[in-house]
Amino acid sequence: VDSWITLKVYNVLGEEVATLVDGLQVAGYRFQEWNDTDKNGHPLSSGMYFYKLNAGAFTKTKKLILIR
Repeated sequence: VDSWITLKVYNVLGEEVATLVDGLQVAGYRFQEWNDTDKNGHPLSSGMYFYKLNAGAFTKTKKLILIR
């Protein structure tokens, strides 16, 4: 089943800092690497961030720690 997938990274203020995936994908396992930069290609500082995965009706938000 094809679904529109979005995977975005947010800072602790809830501001979107990066979009890693935004498009139609078929079902299956995926691996997405992030080069710890923001939307403009600037490196982000160490700290806590959140990532949000939307896949069809499924939504999951988890925290992540960026350590430089």
